[in-house]
Amino acid sequence: VVSGGVVSGLGKGVTISSMGRLLQACGVRVTAIKIDPYLNVDAGTMSPFEHGECFVLGDGGETDLDLGNYERFLNIQLTSDHNITTGKIYRNVILKERRGDYLGKTVQVVPHLTNEIQDWIERVAKIPVDESGKEADVCLIEVGGTVGDIESSVFLEALRQFQFRVGDSNFVLCFVSLVPILSDEQKTKPTQHGVRDLRSLGLSPKIIFCRSTQPLEDATKHKISSFCHVPPTHVLSVHDVSNVYYVPSLLQSQ
Repeated sequence: VVSGGVVSGLGKGVTISSMGRLLQACGVRVTAIKIDPYLNVDAGTMSPFEHGECFVLGDGGETDLDLGNYERFLNIQLTSDHNITTGKIYRNVILKERRGDYLGKTVQVVPHLTNEIQDWIERVAKIPVDESGKEADVCLIEVGGTVGDIESSVFLEALRQFQFRVGDSNFVLCFVSLVPILSDEQKTKPTQHGVRDLRSLGLSPKIIFCRSTQPLEDATKHKISSFCHVPPTHVLSVHDVSNVYYVPSLLQSQ
């Protein structure tokens, strides 16, 4: 699972695609799910000025451009169900309530919405997406938006519960953060605050990807490590490169 902090648009989609590419190089089959916290059912009715162009999948689903990144990087074919939105989740829960599936229970965010999200992830993760026709070994999940947003809070709560459903050995949380450079100094405070917000929700990242204009200095890595409860080797520099397809080799070198 990859979430992001400080600001949106840091490149979580490229980061998760690059991770998937490295896993494939190790012989692991991967699939990917994008969580978009907006209330729209899909990106088809959204203005491109609001959210950028939408990516059309093989089944006609209109989705976020990140799914295009997944397909290109990983050579897989995704479906519209691989894009989870708040609109889709609420629609499913309301339809179930109207049918009487909840048997008169009071329908609430917890457990009904959070269970719907977890069930959706488990179901879609088993859909074959490559030419082998086999289930993937690893499912990569990107949580859109920024930690602390009201919109994404229900998804983060669902993922907090999900880590216990699948077990700690089957759940790895990664955090993409911004390390700005001010007066020639790499600042770690935004990352510290982002990780603190995440841990306050019951989620503790195992790997931190640091976006910056320059490669991360060793002193910066050790400072983030000491304040964010991860080893220095789990603090990775994802600095600017001339082409996004260089990012997998950038991660591999670390």
